[in-house]
Amino acid sequence: MSTAPLSSAVMTHPVREEQAAALAARLGLDGLARDPDPDGPPSALRTALVAWAARAEGAAHHLVVQDDVAAPPELLELVAGSVARFPDEALIFYTNWHARNGAAARLAALAGAGWVRAVPEEFAPTLAICLPVRTADAFRSFAADTGERHDDEVMATFLRTTGRSALLAVPSVVEHIGTSSINGHAAQGIRLAVCPVGAADARPLLDRGWVLEECGWLPYMRYGEGYLRPAGHERDADPRRHLRWTEALPDTGLTEGQVRDVARRHRPADAAAEVGRLFGTAFADELWIHCLLLGRQAEDAARRHAAPPAAAGPAGAAAARVRAAALSTVGPAGLPPERRPEATPDRTALLAAYAESAVRWGGLLLGPAAGTRG
Repeated sequence: MSTAPLSSAVMTHPVREEQAAALAARLGLDGLARDPDPDGPPSALRTALVAWAARAEGAAHHLVVQDDVAAPPELLELVAGSVARFPDEALIFYTNWHARNGAAARLAALAGAGWVRAVPEEFAPTLAICLPVRTADAFRSFAADTGERHDDEVMATFLRTTGRSALLAVPSVVEHIGTSSINGHAAQGIRLAVCPVGAADARPLLDRGWVLEECGWLPYMRYGEGYLRPAGHERDADPRRHLRWTEALPDTGLTEGQVRDVARRHRPADAAAEVGRLFGTAFADELWIHCLLLGRQAEDAARRHAAPPAAAGPAGAAAARVRAAALSTVGPAGLPPERRPEATPDRTALLAAYAESAVRWGGLLLGPAAGTRG
């Protein structure tokens, strides 16, 4: 597949310059975009503007990667194939495992999609993002005079002005490393990709996977509790407001009694008890109901797109592994940040199996075939 020229840059600060140089060399990226005022107040946007200006002459697209990521040698190849497929889109290749965009990517993975449209009102993850150069130039002009220091917030605001949020890659080959943060995000704790897989599994979904343009209502977790974003929430007077799932459920066509009845009858008692022992009964309850609602919406998305969650062939096998990756992160991501280190590999496996049981029952008992629709 022929592609337009792609240039790239790694955003960095002097404290990570050696790490950034090694990353650029390992991935074949064009060079470093250094913080122009490293002794000034922390500002990711200040460095991002340098990075977006660093495009090569003749490039049609420009990739900006932050210095605290890991990625496979095939990254540029995967990005080039993606921009050939979606030449006019802002493309994001890393999505945090928590918050609304993470939940959207997880739902899309459970439905079998390769890409999902980002939640409009939330920050746009910018650890690995590619823009058409005309969009990059427009972003630089838009952001030049803002007082905001978070490039991910300014990017989301800018994309809202274009009327089109970014496309999130559902399989993520880019991973965040470390928990330190120059820009003040360390309090969020361990921050990892929502659907981490290798390049071989990502490629068929990035190249041929269907796009989930609209999630409908979206279940997500934060700080150990379940929330729900209503469809069209970006038009709310306060679109960043968080609504507990019990508060927002009436807009979905489901009732709290219906949801709790499914949990009462079908939640695996032994697994629930063990999750409760390790992480608290309240968390065990919230996680299973959250995944029940995710399963319902994933089934609905697959039905709407006439795309079964696990199609036959290599793409279907890759989708199944991406689905498993999404389930492996839902439990740790849903924990409060201070408790995420407690999710050891054996506990993560327990949480994934527990989540899988809820997703399965959500698709079977709460889906459109059961007579409800959001």
